[in-house]
Order: sequence, then C-alpha cells, then structure tokens
Amino acid sequence: MLDDKYCKTLERTSVNHAQFWFLPLTPAFFLILVALFFFVFVLLPLGLMQYAYEQLGVRPGTAVLLLLGSLAGSYINIPIAVISRKNVMASQLIDFLGMRYQVPAATDWGGTVLAVNVGGAIIPAVMSIYLLFHWHLWWKGLLATAVVAAICYWLSSPIPGIGIAVPLFVPALAATLVALILSLPRAAPLAYIAGSLGALIGADLMNFDRLADLNAPVLSIGGAGTFDGVFLTGIVAVLIASIPARLFGTTLRT
Repeated sequence: MLDDKYCKTLERTSVNHAQFWFLPLTPAFFLILVALFFFVFVLLPLGLMQYAYEQLGVRPGTAVLLLLGSLAGSYINIPIAVISRKNVMASQLIDFLGMRYQVPAATDWGGTVLAVNVGGAIIPAVMSIYLLFHWHLWWKGLLATAVVAAICYWLSSPIPGIGIAVPLFVPALAATLVALILSLPRAAPLAYIAGSLGALIGADLMNFDRLADLNAPVLSIGGAGTFDGVFLTGIVAVLIASIPARLFGTTLRT
C-alpha cells in the first residue's frame, strides 16, 4: 500500500516540467507506432475514411487531430503527487514482451512521482466520454469496459522502473471481440471506449497499490506500459468502422 506520509500534492510554484517530457517508448519503437498511423491512413481510401469517421461519430479532421494529438501528447506527463521516497531506478532500458521502454531520469523531488499522460490517458478518456454520450452506449460501454479492464488487470505485469504494463495487443483485441458481441452496428466506438478506458482502469488504476514499490522515478497513468495498447485501440477502432463499407458498401443501422 502507499505510504500516506509521502503521498502529497506537488507544489506547482517551482515545477520543472521538462523533467516530465519523455516518450513512453524508446524512439525506435515509438516510430513504429507513427509509421502504423500513417500507413493506415494512407491505405484506406478517402471515401472509406469518411465513412469510418461517421461511424465513430466525429469529423475526419477531428479524428486525425485526436490521434496525432495522442502521439504528440504521449511526450507530456502532468505531475500529480509524490507517492514514495524510496530510491529509484533511472535512465535504463527495459524489455517486456518484445517492447522496449526507457526508464526516465530521476526528478528533482526524489522518489516516485505519480503523473498523468496527456496522449495516453487524458485524450482517450475525453474521447471515450464523448462517444458514450454521443451514441448513448451506457450499459454496453460500462459492460465492455469492465470486461476489458478485468482482462487487462489479469494480464498486467509490474515492471520495476516503468510501472504496470500489459501485452501490446491485449486491449485492442479484447475490446474488439467484446464490442462485436455486444453491438455490431456500434462496434467501432464501443471498441474505442472499452479498449481505452479498460486499459487505463485495469492496468493502471486497479494496480495503484503496487506502484510505490516499483522504484520508478515517474509513474505515468496512460504512459509507458499502457500507451501503446491504448493508441493501437484507436487505430483498430477506425479499421472496424471501415469494415461494413468494404463488405457491403452501406452503413449499418441500429
């Protein structure tokens, strides 16, 4: 459990935000996600892309900005609190199931600082809430999120120096299967909701009591360990939305 003595809000007056600007993956692995993004959006014809965005419930320009914002925002972590004063690991490379993560440098505060990642937590959470309201996916969204969260929690692993990680494809695959079962017409937005919120809740929030023992300089919700899975979920949601047009040339109706 977290030591209440050390769990305190950070003073904002002298925060050096540059300490919290770092990629959730090593540059080489991060470029793979960037290449995947451009490959998907170049691969899909313009008409198919417009249809996919209509199924998601957002304008094409908005969807592109959201995914690009997720990539760019993954570099930014917003510090919240110091949760441990233990000695921490720093500036090391960690391998986990084929992915490579960079342990960030230690911060000025010493110990472990809890943060929230802009691209991997804030943007996906806001987008998920919007989709819940837009499509009225209340019980289906909650059910799908609960199932994916349980799967992510079950398969999550604590990584010293980094945080809690889940295998790359787990959030996207689990969300896709659950979404297709619960609502074929709204599988795309449901998959995005379940994959994004499920990964954040199951991997990061449900493992909150284990974070202080990982000796990480910065533990970022939606950062290293979960960002790749959350981002891939957004790509998969676009692909799911384009499938009906590919197969039938028409829009599914609820």
